[in-house]
Amino acid sequence: MQVFRGIPPHASQGSVLTIGNFDGVHRGHQALLQLLTAKARALGLPAVVLTFEPHPREFFSPVDAPARLSTLREKLLLLAAAGVDRVHVCRFDARLAALSADAFIDDILIGGLHVRHLFIGDDFRFGARRQGDFAMLAAAGMQRGFGVEAMPTLDVAGERVSSSAVRAALAEGDMDHAARLLGRPYGIAGRVIHGDKLGRTLGYPTANIQMKHRKPALSGVYAVTVEGLAERPVAGVANVGVRPTVTGTRRPTLEVHLFDWQQDCYGAHLRVHFLRKQRDEMRFASLDALTAQIVRDAEDARAWFAAHLNSTASQG
Repeated sequence: MQVFRGIPPHASQGSVLTIGNFDGVHRGHQALLQLLTAKARALGLPAVVLTFEPHPREFFSPVDAPARLSTLREKLLLLAAAGVDRVHVCRFDARLAALSADAFIDDILIGGLHVRHLFIGDDFRFGARRQGDFAMLAAAGMQRGFGVEAMPTLDVAGERVSSSAVRAALAEGDMDHAARLLGRPYGIAGRVIHGDKLGRTLGYPTANIQMKHRKPALSGVYAVTVEGLAERPVAGVANVGVRPTVTGTRRPTLEVHLFDWQQDCYGAHLRVHFLRKQRDEMRFASLDALTAQIVRDAEDARAWFAAHLNSTASQG
């Protein structure tokens, strides 16, 4: 898959296009991408995604913007796995925010991307003051010679699949429901970096995974599996949060204790899959109390894996 920053002034070929933030690439996104790639193959054109960085809500309301489900890197990997041929990452800034809906169609869709067929979500809005909508695109398509289709809402058990619904499930600790909406367990990827080695001192060494998420969509202690170390996922227990007992830092961290894993993994790029929430993060009165709770957390996670995932999780 090719990835480009920005939009070229003139397209070199036509495209079958969809537009959106695609945060998390959930099942609704996946259904849209299936339509996109099938149409692209039928027309002999590339399947193209136009997405934005930062998220428009981060531009307009950085303090109140929702937690991201995926980093840009994670999103691109998921789009590639869905069969997308090309992604244009368009910087969302004051210039783009002020672009009229007509100019968006003329300069970006037709001039820069030469859209031949466009798929959009049924609630898609665009242009300054969100003045553009499906009806405007459909009329432009009739006049300018490109097709426009709206992707209807996808429901799972009567609930509309959306990034907001995934965030709500994660905030509630309902990992099974989040996985149903995503079509896979929720995961965070990152590189293992050096930490303060406190876990090793307490007898429970952890892999400290660098997080790009400044505002994670979840926090607490979880039973997890980790990809990137062995042929099969390695089971463990993870903490996502600000470590109130130790440092109380405002920058969230992701620490994973890998069961029965003795090898050095510094520098490895891992993906952590969150399967079950065990408890919220909490502050303890002493390191001894924290250590005792870590022992209980590990035992709890091991017992859950023994009951649920013996066939899929490697524990040594």
